[in-house]
Amino acid sequence: MAEEAVAHRHLVMPHVERGMVIGLFGGSFNPPHAGHLLVAEIALRRLGLDQLWWLVTPGNPLKSRTELMPLAERLNACEQLATDPRIKVTAFEKTLGTSYTARTLEFIRTRNPHAHFIWIMGADNLAGFHRWQRWQKIATTFPIAVIDRPGSTLAYLSSKMARTFDYARVDEEDAGVLWQKRAPAWTFIHGPRSTLSSSAIRAAAGTVRQ
Repeated sequence: MAEEAVAHRHLVMPHVERGMVIGLFGGSFNPPHAGHLLVAEIALRRLGLDQLWWLVTPGNPLKSRTELMPLAERLNACEQLATDPRIKVTAFEKTLGTSYTARTLEFIRTRNPHAHFIWIMGADNLAGFHRWQRWQKIATTFPIAVIDRPGSTLAYLSSKMARTFDYARVDEEDAGVLWQKRAPAWTFIHGPRSTLSSSAIRAAAGTVRQ
């Protein structure tokens, strides 16, 4: 089966050096596209990252797995798209036996106490962030950078997460030192936006995968 063909390098956590600043960009990447790459490029530049991990989830708890491309296919597609050596494509979450971000982040923090991590997500995920399991735990584990996406610019004002943690918002001009902040701390980063989405790509291809 395709799932069994996942390469070993994708199932182990990327190597971390003391003091590194690492972005964590999770998602289904089903399929990965230029919009994901644009978010990655903005994050690398604006947040001063040494690495950016693409955490390719085995399955999103909020989405149907029956519509999901095999994990190995998504990993290979991500590597073909993301050629910047600072971007590390990984699915070590599969070895944890969980798809819940809160547990994954806690595991990362425990394993790498001498590195600095920032959780990165597109603004299109901000509106529903409060539906994620233990979402407040996520917000208090690592600083969060929300990258602008088309139609989601105002989400940082209206979302439950933004209202709950309004006191912890960091000015966008200080995004480069977000890694120095103790969670909860988050910022909204404006910039170029891509209209591409995985669902639109699947629809154009005549599929119903999610």
